[in-house]
Amino acid sequence: MFDKLETLDDLFEMQLKDLYSAENQLVKALPLMAEKARDSRLKAGFTKHLHETEKQIERLEKIGQSLDLDLDGHTCKAMAGLIAEGQETMSERATDEVMDAALIAAAQRIEHYEISGYGTAAHFAERLGNTQAAGLLRQTLDEEQLTDTKLNNMAKNYLNQKAL
Repeated sequence: MFDKLETLDDLFEMQLKDLYSAENQLVKALPLMAEKARDSRLKAGFTKHLHETEKQIERLEKIGQSLDLDLDGHTCKAMAGLIAEGQETMSERATDEVMDAALIAAAQRIEHYEISGYGTAAHFAERLGNTQAAGLLRQTLDEEQLTDTKLNNMAKNYLNQKAL
């Protein structure tokens, strides 16, 4: 919980802390998703996104340092819920093909949450005149959108068909 939420600066700080928590939770979940994936391209995609996520955390830390802001101490409940749903799905008995389709569905929910968060935070940074933060946030937003597109293409082009 935040002490105060009176200005756009306060809201921007809240968004940064939420994203930082979300990404740190995701760093722990992605190796499990990669391990559960059976399709080699999906497995590689999760591993690649793990490395991107680590860089995204570094960008958030850079923004936090520039604002003299400690990003620790907050838990993103939305990401915790999305990961919990994904873990529940991964515990189901399913064919390899259906599990891969389910992993993509779970990953896309996470990506959509991140896209929303990074888009909002980047807009706040722009409104506050923090072009450096806005640029870093937009860089991550672009990566999240590209990851979502890749997942979508994998699902539509062959994984969902294999799960029939």
